[in-house]
Amino acid sequence: MMNIPLKKVTLVAERLLKEGLLKIIRQEGATGYTLTACEGEGSRGVNASDWEGRNIQIDTIVSAETADRILNRVGDQYMENYAVIAYLSEVSVLRRGKFAEEVLNDAEPGNE
Repeated sequence: MMNIPLKKVTLVAERLLKEGLLKIIRQEGATGYTLTACEGEGSRGVNASDWEGRNIQIDTIVSAETADRILNRVGDQYMENYAVIAYLSEVSVLRRGKFAEEVLNDAEPGNE
C-alpha cells in the first residue's frame, strides 16, 4: 500500500461561520471533512459566551492546489472580521479509495 502525500487544512472558527466554511470546502473540491466542537484561548481571550456556543474545528485532506484555493477564499472572506485560525499540515494517507481520483493525480510525484 502506497502512502499518498496530501495536505490537511485545519480551520478553527466561530460556530456561526460553519456553513460558509463548509460551502467553501465543498466548492473547492474536497471530498470530505471532519467537524469538531472545540474550546480554547487565544489573542482574543476565551470564547465564554453561552449563546455563541463552542468554536468549531474543520479538517479536510486535499491536494496542495485545493488547499491553496480553500485557504485563499477563507482568508479573503473571513480573516479580517472574524476569529478564524487556518493552518496547513503535510500528511500521507493510506486509503487510496477514500479520495477523488483528481486529488490523487495532483498528489502523485511528477505532477507538479
